[in-house]
Amino acid sequence: MSATEPTSLTVDQIRVDVADVLGEAPEDIPVDENLVDYGLDSMRIMTLVERWRRDHGVTASFVDLAEQPAIEAWAPLLGAAS
Repeated sequence: MSATEPTSLTVDQIRVDVADVLGEAPEDIPVDENLVDYGLDSMRIMTLVERWRRDHGVTASFVDLAEQPAIEAWAPLLGAAS
């Protein structure tokens, strides 16, 4: 039995995952604003990085995401499709 192949991330999935770790509704999470202003901290970023590595094969690092904490900045780093 082989492991499940990682699936590609989408901007919508990034938004859903960020909302999940923040305990918010996805529609309340903007794609173009600094997520730190919405309560995203380093522990939550690490949680997201680990989730995306496991589920989607993402290679971006914590530092990559922490430098520009906005979904629209993360999408290309995470290989996300629109």
